[in-house]
Amino acid sequence: MFFHPMDFLILIAFAVSIWAQFKVKGNFSKWSDVPASSGLTGAEVARLILDRNGLYDVPVELVPGTLTDHYDPIARAVRLSEPVYYGRSIAAVSVAAHEVGHAVQHQQAYGALVLRHRMFPIVNFTSGMAPFLLLGGFLLQQFSLIGLGIILFSFAVAFQVITLPVEFNASSRAKDFMIAEGIIRNEEERGVNKVLNAAALTYVAAALISVLELIKYVLIFVQGNNED
Repeated sequence: MFFHPMDFLILIAFAVSIWAQFKVKGNFSKWSDVPASSGLTGAEVARLILDRNGLYDVPVELVPGTLTDHYDPIARAVRLSEPVYYGRSIAAVSVAAHEVGHAVQHQQAYGALVLRHRMFPIVNFTSGMAPFLLLGGFLLQQFSLIGLGIILFSFAVAFQVITLPVEFNASSRAKDFMIAEGIIRNEEERGVNKVLNAAALTYVAAALISVLELIKYVLIFVQGNNED
């Protein structure tokens, strides 16, 4: 029960995920060495785009670490790592604009983001319970536990899948913002795409792993019930 034909596909997806992480770091490092023509820092870009969208009350805050940039929907704050906050590179302005994209999504009640926020408390609970139910079901050969584990795990999978349009939309908004405000020139779009697409790939890989694991558990559940 612990080894399944689906495991081969899951291992491939894990390999893609690891490769995607390297791509993110590699592209961020590469394009951090390429100055943006606007000469603005990531913090200045974030502030500019926020103000253009009427989000004057959303602060741009410095957060420790590298690639720790995020938008906090509870505090309603854009948080940028030091290389992005102070950086004047293609990578810095791209990441800053992407995080502001989430703030604008929040302002406009973008459907996928709203659903993701509403699901979070549920997923926080179900993702903690599902592994124990699945493991207990496999060890005890109790398919009722496996079935319940699958139901709870499916919430986490749905959360991962819903994250995809949220991230892709934020990147699309980021590029539109930067072009509209003259933050980047046409020839700089390639670098922006490299940075943002690499980051998006990590979310795709994570969602793929979750979906394949869910399929594996469903197949085991179905097979076990048929044998009974």
